[in-house]
Amino acid sequence: MKIVTYLRVSTARQGNSGLGLEAQRAAIESYATARSASIVKEFVEVESGKNNERPQLAAALHLAKVTGSVLVIAKLDRLSRNAAFLLTLRDSGVRFVAADMPDANDLTVGIMALVAQQEREAISKRTKDALDAYKARGGKLGNPNGAAALMRAGKGNDDAVSAIKAKADAYATDLKPVIDDIKSKGIVSLGGIAKELNARHIKTARDGEWHKATVANLLARLQD
Repeated sequence: MKIVTYLRVSTARQGNSGLGLEAQRAAIESYATARSASIVKEFVEVESGKNNERPQLAAALHLAKVTGSVLVIAKLDRLSRNAAFLLTLRDSGVRFVAADMPDANDLTVGIMALVAQQEREAISKRTKDALDAYKARGGKLGNPNGAAALMRAGKGNDDAVSAIKAKADAYATDLKPVIDDIKSKGIVSLGGIAKELNARHIKTARDGEWHKATVANLLARLQD
């Protein structure tokens, strides 16, 4: 039995710590060992569960299809909390298995998907209701003084610059597996890497398109 594995964490912090990924990897490896399965390739993605544009998942599905492998994930909600997305995946022609419920059939997955969607919508509604109630009581969201408050606290630009740098470094680390995969295909020029990142729908840390300069900055951060 051949399997392609897909791991996802929803925040850069989880991706950097490795804790979320290691727990998923352990569950999948346990599944593979129990079934004497060989892992063809592992795909890792750091992405919000609300976002269905996932280049690594697309790559994992494609590889599973062309190699006749089973796509294995640790938990069903690692894919998405969007029912329509999960049901579309179920009908994609690629067999996928959640390590925490390996014997689930299509009906079970469909029900779980609908429950996950309902849970996501309920959380969203509770958050919105709480914010509306807070504003109705006269509360104001955010920091009304902005950067001025930081300056008065003695923090100022140094903290702001440090925070921006830390965020950029974390994002660069998250993209390292993607860059390694691109380079493994023989794409090593700045322009080529930028084109491939854009083709995979991966945004820069500032949610923009990739260019030679931004790729150069990314590679420099990965070398630090």
